Amino acid sequence: MLKSYLQKGLIEAGCDEAGRGCLAGRVYAAAVILPPRSRLPLLDDSKKLKETTRNLLRLQIENKAVAWSVAWCTEREIEQYNILNCSILAMQRAIAKLKVRPEHLLIDGNRFKNYDFIPHTTIIKGDAKYKSIAAASILAKTHRDEYMESIALKYPRYGFEKHKGYGTPQHIQAIDDFGYLDCHRMTFSIKKL
Repeated sequence: MLKSYLQKGLIEAGCDEAGRGCLAGRVYAAAVILPPRSRLPLLDDSKKLKETTRNLLRLQIENKAVAWSVAWCTEREIEQYNILNCSILAMQRAIAKLKVRPEHLLIDGNRFKNYDFIPHTTIIKGDAKYKSIAAASILAKTHRDEYMESIALKYPRYGFEKHKGYGTPQHIQAIDDFGYLDCHRMTFSIKKL
């Protein structure tokens, strides 16, 4: 059962990222402020849900949230600042875009940097514990998937619509066959699977 809040009475925003472990594409992050008594019966960690359920929940979250936003860091920023720093930076960019200022941040994972004097709590596996983080995980994942599907139209031989930039055997074979693209993160090593 997902919890509605960590600190009752505060405006809490849940934050999560998607695409951290990929060989290609941006890293996305989302920030979501849900109403205190939001009802989203299917809500769960995005990794546990089917694509159709995630897409349905995305619409529900975007309609029911008090505020939500999505942001990203580019492949070149990932090269320059590293993936951990870019995951944090993408979350900070998402927080900055919220139309309602949160009073507390719930951050999925165990690393974050203070942002704009807003207190935060890092929560390992937070997307399986708190509604707002689970909602953020769904928005980050679905918006990133949409971006990777747009790349797939440009580079159909790579199969981005299937693997979304992760290091699957199909993706690694496509790199071997056709080479790297501008959307690849060149500092990420490829291991033969």
